[in-house]
Amino acid sequence: MQGGSKPVRRVRGAKGAAPTPVDQDTRERLLTEAAQLFASRGLARVTVRDICRAAHANVAAINYHFHGKRGLYEAVVQSAIDSMQTTTATIIEAGQGQPPEQRLTTFIAIFLQRVTVPDNWIHQLMVRELNEPTPALDLVVRQVMEPRMTYLGGVIAELLGCRPDDPRVRRSVTSVQLQCLAAIDRRLPLHSVPTTPAAIADLADHIARFSIGGITGLRAPAPRRSPTRPGTRRAPRARPARRPLRP
Repeated sequence: MQGGSKPVRRVRGAKGAAPTPVDQDTRERLLTEAAQLFASRGLARVTVRDICRAAHANVAAINYHFHGKRGLYEAVVQSAIDSMQTTTATIIEAGQGQPPEQRLTTFIAIFLQRVTVPDNWIHQLMVRELNEPTPALDLVVRQVMEPRMTYLGGVIAELLGCRPDDPRVRRSVTSVQLQCLAAIDRRLPLHSVPTTPAAIADLADHIARFSIGGITGLRAPAPRRSPTRPGTRRAPRARPARRPLRP
């Protein structure tokens, strides 16, 4: 989930002919305005007229270019997926040849850099998909979330010295992701969302160091406690009998 580059996929016109420059310009405006509207209001609360009015386009333009509002929404989501896949590729490339501690730090830093971009319609749209899922969410999960979490899980498994399917890996992946998402949630009153490169770098460093400390603390198995039935209390230890005082 991150920064908003403009959607730029090409399609054929209604009769299969290549779009003219004017048609292509209209298509790009529809994609750009629809992305902002879908992100801010959600699919169900945006009408074809809303999009065409914002894009200064004829109401028939969406049918011509995308075969309806649903097709336009799918094109917007695909543009978001393309951008997020680029981010994942950047994270992987930047971490090549680095130890797992540095790869985790790089993952967090690049993720935060992308999601804190001003007017980030992609992150906003993905949050809406999680809260109000459409069939497009399955595509986002398969093409973005699963590959990204698989990479992060591999880094964490290396830190733990265990297999990637170890339950500690899955829990640690969730912990890292939730820290990053909470740090940019403007609804939380405990902090301010970073807006400068220096503030973003400081936040990324904190989350990385905090996470590495917690993950490495999980290397040793937790001590097992003796099982106690729910609703029962352990019997108190018997006090040793006092010896009678000698006269």
